[in-house]
Amino acid sequence: MLEILTADALAPLRHGFFTRKGGASSGIFRGLNCGPGSTDLSEVVAINRARVARAMGADPEALVTLHQVHSATVQTLTAAPAADAPRATADALVTATPGILLGVLTADCQPVLFADTKARVIGAAHAGWRGSRDGVLEATVAAMQALGAQRERIVAVIGPTISQTAYEVGPEFVQGFLDHDPASARFFATGANDRALFDLPGYSLARLHALGIGHAEWTGACTYRDSERFYSFRRTTHAGEADYGRLISVIRL
Repeated sequence: MLEILTADALAPLRHGFFTRKGGASSGIFRGLNCGPGSTDLSEVVAINRARVARAMGADPEALVTLHQVHSATVQTLTAAPAADAPRATADALVTATPGILLGVLTADCQPVLFADTKARVIGAAHAGWRGSRDGVLEATVAAMQALGAQRERIVAVIGPTISQTAYEVGPEFVQGFLDHDPASARFFATGANDRALFDLPGYSLARLHALGIGHAEWTGACTYRDSERFYSFRRTTHAGEADYGRLISVIRL
């Protein structure tokens, strides 16, 4: 059975942060691997994605995901692409068209779902450290406003992502953020030796609050710490595994 995390703040829209439970993949991908970019069997990934679409009350063809590259690029959709069309290269999706299922894939990075329920405009963003720092959250809100959303009505929910206690980084990483904005220092805690611990969801929440949107929150789930429910790129790297599954988060009108 699929496990779907939801947020009251996004109600009554159909949405979900799917865990890895209830999928058809096996081995290191065990569970609901929805990443076509993984080395998992493509037909099994297709089965998993179809299960997600149907759980959201949609046909598999309505589920749209991207070729994600850690950018601040947003794609605005008025219709679902053809089934055989290549995935667009971007890191966020917005739409005001009912029936399209916006999806983002993650494995430690943040999935962020957005909605202005009154304007009937939604968005979904893949926001890792680079995308968050380079403006993908702000770009998503701007694209929603172009469709008629009002900033003060927009709700944003960050789904399962790596937490600060598991996100150890080096001094070069810290310096890159400080060069971008010295106030970013508050999102780093002291780690062992020269390491620091980065609060990715805290950083992104601060960026969202600075936009003046109506509400922003994090579900609080850590992908690294809970291997039974979540895939994690960093955990896979530490374990020396060859690849990793991708979680999916979705929203629809």
